[in-house]
Amino acid sequence: MEDFWVVVLAGLKVWVYLIVALLMVPAMFGFSLGISETYMKILVKTLEVNCLCSEVGGGTTKWERENVILTHSVKSGLIQRDDGSMEEALGELRRSRPKPPVGGDFTLSDCFYFYRRGIEDIVEDEVTQRFSSEELVSWNLLTRTNIDFQYISLKLTMVWGLGVFIRYCILAPLRITLASIGLTWLVIGTTAVGFLPNWRLKSWLSDWVHVMCYRICARGLSCTIHYYNKENRPRKGGICVANHTSPIDIVILCNDGCYAMVGQSHGGLMGVLQRAMARSCPHIWFERADMKDRHLVAKRLTDHVNDNTKLPILIFPEGTCINNTSVMMFKKGSFEIGGTIYPVAIKYDPQFGDAFWNSAKYNMVSYLLRMMTSWAIVCNVWYLPAMTQQAGEDAVQFANRVKSAIAHRGGLVDLSWDGGLKRAKVKDMFKEEQQKMYSSMVVGSEKDNSSHSD
Repeated sequence: MEDFWVVVLAGLKVWVYLIVALLMVPAMFGFSLGISETYMKILVKTLEVNCLCSEVGGGTTKWERENVILTHSVKSGLIQRDDGSMEEALGELRRSRPKPPVGGDFTLSDCFYFYRRGIEDIVEDEVTQRFSSEELVSWNLLTRTNIDFQYISLKLTMVWGLGVFIRYCILAPLRITLASIGLTWLVIGTTAVGFLPNWRLKSWLSDWVHVMCYRICARGLSCTIHYYNKENRPRKGGICVANHTSPIDIVILCNDGCYAMVGQSHGGLMGVLQRAMARSCPHIWFERADMKDRHLVAKRLTDHVNDNTKLPILIFPEGTCINNTSVMMFKKGSFEIGGTIYPVAIKYDPQFGDAFWNSAKYNMVSYLLRMMTSWAIVCNVWYLPAMTQQAGEDAVQFANRVKSAIAHRGGLVDLSWDGGLKRAKVKDMFKEEQQKMYSSMVVGSEKDNSSHSD
């Protein structure tokens, strides 16, 4: 029995040595031995073969024909929406009835417009579908697709079974080990740096510890990250705003630089990490009571931005995770404190793993386990040119302009809806806006009414 435990201990030592030599040391100093690149090439080739096996050209089975139909339906969606305004749509319905020269008008056909829009939203509304996993156009040999594809043919079923063994028995233990080491080092390193006096050495060590640990955690998720336009990276004294898909957005961005985090104070493991990080770097953590006081929050953010020696603040103005297809309304608070805004667009490749965190369905531990049993996390990061508030532009307009730039660069849908609808109901003011818009069409403008009275 003693010999058995000796063998087990020796195996664990070899396992740790390999991890340190092949993965941790390269991650610490920002270089790669080519292992990740080789793994990604093999993975891409495997998924390409799987996709070819699923095309109609590769066979004529019933499943293959149905898969092509499904692929086209996923791409196009169930509802084909018009981009026109309410006025244009109602004008199309009123073609057979000319509008009076003065005043407003009402026709019974207007009801059909509202019926159609209501049915479209019931079948496939623009908001709810942003909080569920993105549909795939082809199977990626993962079990976590919206439709079970693993039972297609004997050949693909065997490949899927081999993939399950590799992901759960080889990759998952390796990734969990790396992530645990990275988080442990983050706590120990930031705590140790926190005892140093406030010199330049402390700032440099703090940045190095943060980047090193985040890179180890990124290796623990098999992240492949492509950064573009690095000359636009956020600078000290500014605010970095980005679209939000996952909690690992922080890991993705911090692999290429350090940021000051803003968020609510937590307990448990998250609280330990927050307190350790705050000792070495001026992160901004708020108590729940403080978050309700917007003036206090704004003051602390303004003081941070006005100090050009402090790291740029990282903020996700959406306030919740969106499923990697869209950008929803930015909260205006981040754009009211002044300073330079550095927009960043993040887009994940869903073919290798679903990075979206559906917090209503999965807790943090379950989500991280799903990430660690995916093939990989592949994403593109674009640094956009710095933006400042223009003359005569309020905070809402500024936020919408930044949001549109991020959506355009990341190839995402630009939506005006509040991400808070993930858990809340539509505000009455949105309903009133639609009612006022239609009312102005029926009653007519004040100018028309005044001329009619004359």
